[in-house]
Amino acid sequence: MSKKKRESFFWTSYSDLMTSMFFVMLTLFVLAIALLHREVVNIGKERDAMGKERDATKEELAKINEIRQAVQSIDSTYFDYNDEYKKHILKTIVKFHTGSADINDLDQSTKDELNAVKVSISKFMGKLYEKDKSASYLLVIEGQASKDAYSYNNQLSYERALSLFKFWFPDQKETTLRFENYPCEVVIAGAGCMDGKPRAENNADNQRFLIQIMPKPGIIDEQ
Repeated sequence: MSKKKRESFFWTSYSDLMTSMFFVMLTLFVLAIALLHREVVNIGKERDAMGKERDATKEELAKINEIRQAVQSIDSTYFDYNDEYKKHILKTIVKFHTGSADINDLDQSTKDELNAVKVSISKFMGKLYEKDKSASYLLVIEGQASKDAYSYNNQLSYERALSLFKFWFPDQKETTLRFENYPCEVVIAGAGCMDGKPRAENNADNQRFLIQIMPKPGIIDEQ
């Protein structure tokens, strides 16, 4: 093979090699651009999703704060609001017999006032429901007891709170207690005579009920 033919063969092969490498590099470049574009799109979607979630969280927190503010405005005829403990102290003076949780221990005027309290709460729940039908609530009825020699004040205060609920709703037999037909679950609690709770200076006045109404966590839906 002559020198001229060898050089011609070399340059032809070299040209083919460069052409092949060019197409390989072009393919890799296009693939890299496609992958980069997909990544940019995914990041954009994630950012949008995070933005929507952040906006939803802000909206939900604003709604919860609005509900909490509304709860503080419950009828002051029957309640004193304790801002430190975020609880409504029922003004009605209840005088049970020692060691008893029988609602019949109370005189008729006290029971009439407790019925009026139920009506007041019902009207208040109706206003909350009309304002925001997507929200659900917890209503805590907490019994307290005066400090004395009785050994089972915690249990007794719980039983007294339960007796108040049964007095209000004698026919309700559901496992989950509810306040009428509103989206409001009722929780019965007994604080006994423990310190650290809102306590009255006059020991006898600690024989009472505390009511706490709050938005139920995680149950505020989008409208």
